[in-house]
Amino acid sequence: MSYPELFLKKNEDKRLRQGHLWVFSNEVDIQRSPLEQFTAGDVVVVHEAGGKALGIAYLNPHALICARMLTRKTNVKIGESFFKSRLSQALSLRERLFDKPYYRLVFGESDGLPGLVIDRFGSVLSVQITTAGIEKYKEVLVKVLLELVAPSAILLKNDNSQRQLENLSLEPELVYGALPEQLLIEENNVRFLVNVAEGQKTGWFYDHRNSRAQFAQYARGLKVLDLFSYAGAWGIPAAAAGAVEVCCVDSSESALALAAASAELNRVQDKMQFVRSDVFEFLKLAREQQQHYDMIVLDPPALIKRKKDFKAGYEAYRRLNHLALQVLSNNGILVSASCSHHLSRDNLHEILRSSARHIDRHLVFFGSGGQGPDHPIHPALPETDYLKTYFCAVSSRL
Repeated sequence: MSYPELFLKKNEDKRLRQGHLWVFSNEVDIQRSPLEQFTAGDVVVVHEAGGKALGIAYLNPHALICARMLTRKTNVKIGESFFKSRLSQALSLRERLFDKPYYRLVFGESDGLPGLVIDRFGSVLSVQITTAGIEKYKEVLVKVLLELVAPSAILLKNDNSQRQLENLSLEPELVYGALPEQLLIEENNVRFLVNVAEGQKTGWFYDHRNSRAQFAQYARGLKVLDLFSYAGAWGIPAAAAGAVEVCCVDSSESALALAAASAELNRVQDKMQFVRSDVFEFLKLAREQQQHYDMIVLDPPALIKRKKDFKAGYEAYRRLNHLALQVLSNNGILVSASCSHHLSRDNLHEILRSSARHIDRHLVFFGSGGQGPDHPIHPALPETDYLKTYFCAVSSRL
């Protein structure tokens, strides 16, 4: 099958040749391939200025990232066989990595399927389609998922702001089966209740799996504070591992209700406290009341969603870490994380260094982490390497 052609400007193929998968609209030679001749979701063959084909991509002429590469081969038909091959490969890797079906099944570009994220909750699949190119193939995608995974339900979680950039509907769509109000999952030998339909993103955050396991190892006998706790993914394992007291703080009443139910499920409810509050205000009050915690985890949502928001977001991360250090006990542990791609590991390193020095505390890193193996990193796409975590031991000044 032949696809329309998209030509790049001279010297704009370098990033693609290095393995990146995105074409920006200002890289397109609009004299040879006017963008207005395409419609959102069209599949095209991408060519360098000299005419050599670089591969096949799907395109949205109205988006800044106007094309995303699907394959370097130029004789491939993008259809059922293509999706079955890519999804089979993704499934094979996860089944090799995990012995239970609770993981991110597809992580966009890293699995060769840009614009697609799928989380697996046992027999239920929560799907995020963020581009018109994948939206065009959603019926094929559902058919292949039914064949490969045989799920009891497939939910298209369309409440993602990225879909707005592609002029796609934000209405969620249950495309197969019946979805229970709550699902039971297991992570690091702890059970959690998850609300896929109403929860943030796909309903759960699998990416911190490894860091949460490490965090729980240090919790025995300690008083723990879990900030931006969501459904208790850090705090409940800490309680199960022997923490004497765990306080979960979040602004979402429904998330805290889920966390409380999961605490009961794991029989640690007597150790848990759930506080609905803005985290900044909670920390200020704790400082004023001279409350202290032996171990604090600071895992905020992305505070820098766009590059232009860097300055304000950086200041927010700095304030959070500064406040957290002020309520951390001497010889305490701070686990500080960021899921903002635009905040680098070096940025977070500097925030922790400067915050500790500002309040005259001695801080050292004794561990670091990133996303779990079901969120593989594409070596040519730094955008896929987004999660960074530092484990800090903090004492009075030396």
